[in-house]
Amino acid sequence: MVKQIRAFSALFMAISLFISSGCSEKPKQEEIINSPADRDVNSITCMVWDRGNFPAGYDADNNTLANWIRAKVKEECGIDLHFVSVKRENSDDEINRMIDNGTAPDILFTYTPSEFGYLARQGKVADLTDSYKKYGKDINKYIGDIQHMGIYNDHQVAILKRRGFKAPRHVAYIRKDWCDALGMNVPSTKEELIDYLYAVKKNDPGGVSDVIPWAMGGDISSEKFYQSFVNSFVGELTEREAFIYSERYMVVAEGALEGLKELNRLYNDGLITLDFTADRDNSLFMSAVESGRAGFIVDDSTRPFSSISKLKEKDPSAKYVPVLCFEGADGKYRNVTEPDHGMYIMVSAASRDKTDAAMKYLNWLSDPQNAEMVNFTPDHLTSESGAAMAMSREDLLSHGYPGNPNDYCIVNAHFDFVDDKNAQISTWAESCEWEDYEWFENFYNICVTDRFTFPVSSTILESEAKYQINLDKALVEYAYNLICCPRDDFEETSEMEYKRLKELGLEEVLEERAKCYDSGEYVR
Repeated sequence: MVKQIRAFSALFMAISLFISSGCSEKPKQEEIINSPADRDVNSITCMVWDRGNFPAGYDADNNTLANWIRAKVKEECGIDLHFVSVKRENSDDEINRMIDNGTAPDILFTYTPSEFGYLARQGKVADLTDSYKKYGKDINKYIGDIQHMGIYNDHQVAILKRRGFKAPRHVAYIRKDWCDALGMNVPSTKEELIDYLYAVKKNDPGGVSDVIPWAMGGDISSEKFYQSFVNSFVGELTEREAFIYSERYMVVAEGALEGLKELNRLYNDGLITLDFTADRDNSLFMSAVESGRAGFIVDDSTRPFSSISKLKEKDPSAKYVPVLCFEGADGKYRNVTEPDHGMYIMVSAASRDKTDAAMKYLNWLSDPQNAEMVNFTPDHLTSESGAAMAMSREDLLSHGYPGNPNDYCIVNAHFDFVDDKNAQISTWAESCEWEDYEWFENFYNICVTDRFTFPVSSTILESEAKYQINLDKALVEYAYNLICCPRDDFEETSEMEYKRLKELGLEEVLEERAKCYDSGEYVR
């Protein structure tokens, strides 16, 4: 049972929906960005990701949540606020293009340390030091412990977002109903997993026409489809090694090639999605899950929840369960979690006269109560344990909210309930009625088992700022090409692909990381 903690008044909702319907005279996105030279320094624009899931007739700046935020910020901070959409895919490239073209929003952000380093080194973002001291009181109060990560040359150049529940970066899921049909236990090792995959291919326990034992997508912005498996072939890491190979670089650490060769074998034996690298937007991957054709997947920790729920609507007997099965040589799992800090939030250098207004807004967002309203919408419900519950996609869209309201919660996602096990479980269980409380309790236990966080540093390395944006993509392409090449071409392909990485600056980055650690420049 849940209860609503706060809702719009009928009048405010009516006004908000009227505004969102396009009946007001709202400026177009180009007009928002290209403001006149005598602009009001208390009028700011803020980037928001466009994932293509705004309700029909709405956009980033014209929806119920955007209007609510705008009204509250105007009332409490005296700031006029508008939102500018940036496509999620290749957003760093788009940010760079907008900055160079003079069309960037005042507030922008990235999850990529190398992008932050590049913008800071090139002087393309503003110094926030004085504005943070004057208007960042709540930022300092609630999430001040991570703000050193946004310092460059002794200046506060970025505000760091605080993450919430410390979930693994990637979680594996398996069809337990298929395990049961095959008379097999849910695997806890790679060997057991591989036995299951071959059994799925041979016996098709789901009775589907084109079964996929291990479904993958081809998104090159993430290493999620292969990294956990490959990591398990890399031996125990010293802190120094973990720093050098953190995290996408793990694919070239000692032992990783053995893991890629094993994935190549599984691919060539028909256990992994055929030509998955062509599925750049992962739409075919999600379709495989939702249609009941996939026997095993690895994805961002909770992202499969939506696809699993759609599968359950079609086939209530289908049962995916989270699983730990990529054991290392020591029998433990390297369950990689995110660091406490998330995205780097910056102000474009062209908007340096607006840093005070930007900081007032970011400070407002840092308050956990405001952040909860933004992240879950002002119409969200709470569980019996007091945890905020996400609205369903259908409810969000029907109320004029974007499909991902959390994209507007860019500063602080560390709500009180995330540190309470029962409350955290309840927000999943009572929001996702397609499985019971026990399922989500098991999910929680998997999330907190053998956690491993790669060490991070606030030090910006010259080689990373120079090479890492291109290397990030190239490392994923390296893995994909090795997984998918003909079996007999693996050695030749690995040599050719590694040579390409060297030409893109791989060894310069690894060498400078090693020197940074050895010199004592590495600062957590």
